[in-house]
Amino acid sequence: MSDAHKSDALLVVVTLMAAVSWIFSKEAILLMPPLLFMAARFFIAGGILVLAAWRPLSRLSLDQVGRCLGVGLVFGVAMCFWIMGLVHASSMGEGAFLTSLGVVIVPILSRFLFKEPQPASTWVAIPIAVAGLALLSLKNGFRPEPAQAFFVGAAFILALFFTLTTRTANQRTVINRRGERIEKHKVSALPLTALSLTTVSLVTLLASLVLEPWQQVLTQPPAALFGWVLASAVIGTAGRFLLQTYAQSLSAHSHGVVILILEPVWVTLFAAGWFGETMTALQMAGCTLIFAALLVNRWGVVSRAIKGWLRNQKSEKSG
Repeated sequence: MSDAHKSDALLVVVTLMAAVSWIFSKEAILLMPPLLFMAARFFIAGGILVLAAWRPLSRLSLDQVGRCLGVGLVFGVAMCFWIMGLVHASSMGEGAFLTSLGVVIVPILSRFLFKEPQPASTWVAIPIAVAGLALLSLKNGFRPEPAQAFFVGAAFILALFFTLTTRTANQRTVINRRGERIEKHKVSALPLTALSLTTVSLVTLLASLVLEPWQQVLTQPPAALFGWVLASAVIGTAGRFLLQTYAQSLSAHSHGVVILILEPVWVTLFAAGWFGETMTALQMAGCTLIFAALLVNRWGVVSRAIKGWLRNQKSEKSG
């Protein structure tokens, strides 16, 4: 299996872990302040990975550490938006599809910020995604609900996080203002994930200190809370993001993360099974358009997969 195919396969597993993490997070924020939950979740996950990555962390240059912290800072802001969207959400499935818009935004940011060429399918996907977003807002007369605004904001910031992660995890050459060529050495998956997750815990902790009361959760923490926080930290955060960073490091193309289109599908199914959530016809139509936009954006890979499957079917029949 090539590195590109291995990356895609691992990202499918990442989507399952991510979808389960939505359930863990929703259960936890019913029992404690949401930003404090995020701080605890990422502190535990980051701490686990820092211990595991102690040796490679000690070998990082100041430039590499700075880039990891920058990735973590962007990720931390995105997680603040995401968790507030989850707090206000009436439909986790809709929220997952809105957050997945970040995958459509990734190649756009790569094009305008870093001059990376993008296929025509990227530009076809944009109006389809916008139409889906419009349908989700129709019930309010094109006035989005707070949850929708938070999720869309998270999508934009996550797109920047995905792009920066790919660039940090791969070696590249840059030219400074004096025209000098500088080699930016890649950061391996483990130390990059450890530093970025730890940075997220600090960002969300500061936000929680400013915005949330802690008294009730510190004096009377529910017994079930520890299980949800631990599951979210170990499975939904440390394991998931380490695997995602490693998968992204196998491919130098930023649009490789488009395989994450599967995440909202799993979230919708899990939310229906766990919380009994349902969607209106308008919500289903909007989510379907967003999913179509994600498929269009990934059309090159999708079409090759279909052709490969058809060839296999023909060879099996002829054999």
